Amino acid sequence: MSFQDIYGHEKQIRILQTSVMRNRVPHAYLFYGMRGVGKRTVAEAFAKALNCETQRNSRTLPHTQDEGSPLDESKHTRFDSCGNCSSCVKTDRKNHPDVVTIKADGQFIRIKEIRDAQEQMKFAPLEGGMRIFLMVDADRMNNISANALLKTLEEPSRSNLLILITSSPHQLPATILSRCQQVRFNPLRRDTIVSFLRDRLSMEPERANAIASSSGGSIGKALEMSDDSYIALRDEIINGILQTDNTADPLRFLSMVSSFGKEREDIADSLNMLMTGYRDALVYKETGDEDGLINQHCTDIIKSIARGLSGRDILHNIKSVDWAMHTIDQNANKQLTLEVMLFKLIRHSK
Repeated sequence: MSFQDIYGHEKQIRILQTSVMRNRVPHAYLFYGMRGVGKRTVAEAFAKALNCETQRNSRTLPHTQDEGSPLDESKHTRFDSCGNCSSCVKTDRKNHPDVVTIKADGQFIRIKEIRDAQEQMKFAPLEGGMRIFLMVDADRMNNISANALLKTLEEPSRSNLLILITSSPHQLPATILSRCQQVRFNPLRRDTIVSFLRDRLSMEPERANAIASSSGGSIGKALEMSDDSYIALRDEIINGILQTDNTADPLRFLSMVSSFGKEREDIADSLNMLMTGYRDALVYKETGDEDGLINQHCTDIIKSIARGLSGRDILHNIKSVDWAMHTIDQNANKQLTLEVMLFKLIRHSK
């Protein structure tokens, strides 16, 4: 994947290209934004371009450029990986020795991962001009790991670049945030996601538009929504929870906790599906407009919820689901949180 293959994020890519062409690449970036929006894709494309042999051989970093002089836009637009050299091929195959991915081992990013990275930083890059560390879900560092990383950020090395990637920057210590150049990734435009789905998946226009409208600006979410397993889970959540008469058999309703999955990301997806169901019910109750519904395939269920609950009760249910999403995001007990949420839904579904 090269910059030219990425859909959207033109501003963010321009920031990265400009930093290289002006020889002002910081020692650490923080890429943050909603999950699935393309942060990691851009980070990997940046790492690939930085070590691209064609770029390194042809690019003259402007060490002699006057600080206030204008940037040569023709050079700026050419900063991208070639995709053909040995370095690019290795990066694409995930086996480049100077592109290192750090991610959680279980629930957290452990201190061992940070120390291994620190040990590598003591030596020059093996092949490329720079060693790039991509820390995925950086917010999942425990306190010990975060403190160890802070020491690295306080003593940067020019031959090493850290890119922290997160959808929850508020969970990172302020001391780490302040030592990174922050790049925010905004939700993508609907037409950008439509183009991606049509170009990459050969999806029919009508379906691509429907998925893009429900994706919230996330290509990752759009890809999930196009998968059959996602569609089956969505139907189970909406049909099983929104349609169930939970007041008649509350214990059976509580047993549906298992429908949400066990992993945090699976639960977040399920809660988001439930949220969109209640959102659709509120939209229909207030407007009577079916065209504005996200879950067009469940129109009858949405109408039934809208007729059976007051607007106040639907709002309470939306807040209950939002509370559960936030609480689980804070690493609270998942099963207990979901059970409490379902009790709240029972109370406001009478």
